[in-house]
Amino acid sequence: MKKSEGKLKIIPLGGLEQIGMNITAFEYEDSIIVVDCGLSFPEDEMYGIDLVIPDVTYLIDNIDKVKGFFITHGHEDHIGSLPYVLKEVNVPVYATKLTMGLINHKLEEHGLDKKVKRKVVKYGQSINLGEFRVEFIRTNHSIQDAAALAIYSPAGIVVHTGDFKVDYTPVFGDAIDLQRFGELGKKGVLALMCDSTNAERPGFTQSERTVGNTFDGIFADNKNKRIIIATFASNVDRVQQIINCAQRYGRKVMVEGRSMVNIISTASELGYLDIEKNTLIDTEMLNNYPDKKTVIITTGSQGETMAALPRIAADLHRKVSIKPGDLVIFSSNPIPGNEKAVSRVINELYAKGAEVIFQDAHVSGHACQEEIKLIYSLVRPKYAIPVHGEYRHLVAQAKIAQDLGVSKDNIFILSSGDVLELDDTSAKVVDHVQCGDILVDGLGVGDVGNIVLRDRQKLAEDGIMIVVLSMESGTGRIVAGPDIISRGFVYIRGSESLLDEAQEVLNETVMNLEDNGVTDWNKIKNDIKDSLGDFVWKKTKRKPMIMPIIMEIE
Repeated sequence: MKKSEGKLKIIPLGGLEQIGMNITAFEYEDSIIVVDCGLSFPEDEMYGIDLVIPDVTYLIDNIDKVKGFFITHGHEDHIGSLPYVLKEVNVPVYATKLTMGLINHKLEEHGLDKKVKRKVVKYGQSINLGEFRVEFIRTNHSIQDAAALAIYSPAGIVVHTGDFKVDYTPVFGDAIDLQRFGELGKKGVLALMCDSTNAERPGFTQSERTVGNTFDGIFADNKNKRIIIATFASNVDRVQQIINCAQRYGRKVMVEGRSMVNIISTASELGYLDIEKNTLIDTEMLNNYPDKKTVIITTGSQGETMAALPRIAADLHRKVSIKPGDLVIFSSNPIPGNEKAVSRVINELYAKGAEVIFQDAHVSGHACQEEIKLIYSLVRPKYAIPVHGEYRHLVAQAKIAQDLGVSKDNIFILSSGDVLELDDTSAKVVDHVQCGDILVDGLGVGDVGNIVLRDRQKLAEDGIMIVVLSMESGTGRIVAGPDIISRGFVYIRGSESLLDEAQEVLNETVMNLEDNGVTDWNKIKNDIKDSLGDFVWKKTKRKPMIMPIIMEIE
């Protein structure tokens, strides 16, 4: 494409300042394309929230410009929000074969499979949309069919690595197409958006095959034990290696966890898993085989409460329980913030007599410093825009870029919502658009906001006191109550004296209001809140939510 006078805008709508919820818009004049559309999982203080998806108000407001979504790979933090966002922004989706298989499954669950246009793209293939041309480039990651994107615009080429590592001996498929990165570097690359997740780690990330060798050793050393392995459902190569070992040592494999079952069935149908006939067994068949002849592959390696392994460890699973002598392997590293949950599950497993391996049975899917340097050296970008990571990871990559000769003024650590405008002569942040978290709770999307969350936090911290009273309509005379109902504040049977005193305070407040002829409901409710709140704080140093309810009687 010829260079023109226009400028390219790069607008991350999520995925910066955190690991997860990756989504970035690229805009040139009347064309917008979007790379990835992921979710993140709720933080501890987000009580009752199931998922967090990005605020795509900017895309909705510019719907006439939006041409399509380009997805780099099939992890939840890159595809998880598609069913929610496509309901508002229904444009075509482009992805590689396995990635599209996983997307199809999500869209079917949400009843969108007939409504959304999709196209499977091969490596080396380009898609022309509006002012853009997007080329898919082979990379390696902890899920197969991962791709980097070369985004051609009239302002220049942007290379987006997606999540990647350099694996010369992948379990499935070919090694990363370093030659193509070098060819793009020779053409001249305007900007590189590179995965920063492991930018603090020196050296190279080990090949996925090394985990297979580790598993083989573990299987050989534990021929008389049942083996339970927890890993990420989406790591199809890891699952393949576990199945390979099971087949080699004559073991049957049971798969546990909804996401694991879904991904294994999708990957098998599409030819990304090679499983001998009769290797997989149903849960009901587990007891038909001796323990030393079985392997269980399960979700829950991050200690998620509702996932399979934590439920098995806590004796909450209906069909599988831990037996003394079981060997449990955590084939993952805790994601930052999950360490406590993982530690709790490990302790529960030890308490039930299991042996646990939680080190050396995992390799990362992300590039370490030497691989990041390799990509920079091949691509030789004018501008560096670190992506995918917390702020410290972005800073670590910025330092790498600077060491490799990218001018400090040409390195941009963006925040979600920033609008970076760039061409061959200049680049700067010119605007900030609406972005943020949309909370999903059950079937509700966005109906739980900061105020509701604050209420949930307050309820979780100090509980609630409900004050009920009945008022005669017309006269405003109080005919029943006030009565106190308490939940999550104190145990009623052990706190009769406290509640009796609280009742006296309430009675006095209500009598004063009546004596002064106050009938305004807001005034009554506020006085009840103030007097009861002050009393409870003085006595307990707690601040429960106080909710007065007035019922009108004819």
